[in-house]
Amino acid sequence: MKPILTKSDYETIKELILNTPSHLRTKEISLLAREIELAKKVVDSKIEPQVIRINSFFEVQDVASGKLLNFQLTLPKNSNLEDKKLSVLSPLGVALIGFQEGMEIEWLLPGGMKKLKILKVQTHVHAD
Repeated sequence: MKPILTKSDYETIKELILNTPSHLRTKEISLLAREIELAKKVVDSKIEPQVIRINSFFEVQDVASGKLLNFQLTLPKNSNLEDKKLSVLSPLGVALIGFQEGMEIEWLLPGGMKKLKILKVQTHVHAD
């Protein structure tokens, strides 16, 4: 199961990783570097709207606990957990980028190995 990235997300993430000083490079950043190289890269206009990418809003469920998580995936400078904005460099961000609605993924998160089901992905949230 390979992630799918837009070419612009690939370039943005690659730049982020390259500009992270080596003493700040976490295990997640190393995993993300590997994931983006393995990813299928597509032209931005050709990506399916259900694929999690930078600025996507998503809902995932921890399969074991049933707990729902709702976030927007953002660049590190825009992340703010109070506003539900999750950095692409966070463990959960690394786990989910490039995967799509309906998929289940297993990933080692700080709380241990988690199985997550991606329930919903939106590029924009419309005000009601």
